[in-house]
Amino acid sequence: MEKNPSLLDNQGFDLWANNYDRDVNLSDETNTYPFAGYRQVLGEIYADILQTGAKKVLDLGFGTGVLTKKLYDAGIEIYGQDFSGRMLKLAQEKMPAAKLHQGDLQNGLVDDLKCEKYDAIVATYSLHHLNDSKKVEFVKELQQLLSPGGVIYIGDVAFVTREGLEQCRTRVGRGWDTAEIYFVSDEFCPNFVDCTFNQKSMCAGIFKIKR
Repeated sequence: MEKNPSLLDNQGFDLWANNYDRDVNLSDETNTYPFAGYRQVLGEIYADILQTGAKKVLDLGFGTGVLTKKLYDAGIEIYGQDFSGRMLKLAQEKMPAAKLHQGDLQNGLVDDLKCEKYDAIVATYSLHHLNDSKKVEFVKELQQLLSPGGVIYIGDVAFVTREGLEQCRTRVGRGWDTAEIYFVSDEFCPNFVDCTFNQKSMCAGIFKIKR
């Protein structure tokens, strides 16, 4: 992986953008941290959104648009926010009609995105930059933007228990990204009335949260 944790600000992601998809695929194909299970996570979220008949989707941290482009091609109205200007440019070229905005999720949503209601809100590998309390606060705010029956999908590096996270950290060793704060289902889900988690690989899973 060419990602350097010291560069994970918007400039760092701009520098990483051109090789992002290649690096993610390499980690997924070799079943290694941090992107083991990446395609399965995105594939299952994509299939579930289509099955629900969603018409309007908000993608938070859309990157180069790997998942969002498939939803866009399926005729879904796409909104999104990402803090990398370079990734936004790459995604906008793929999805000219999508309403994409630049902004750091640590500062919340840009105002234009708060004015809409969404059938689905997606965050894949984008919320582990928030600390645990901020994750809960932010997701509760997102719940208020869901249309009736809407769902928040979070696909990320995640574990059922804190023990599972620590076991993975030990196996990874020096390659562990200490700047990222990963989800623990047993600690995150109790903050919500309707939250489920499915582990998809040794270090990834999908949360589904309803309003």
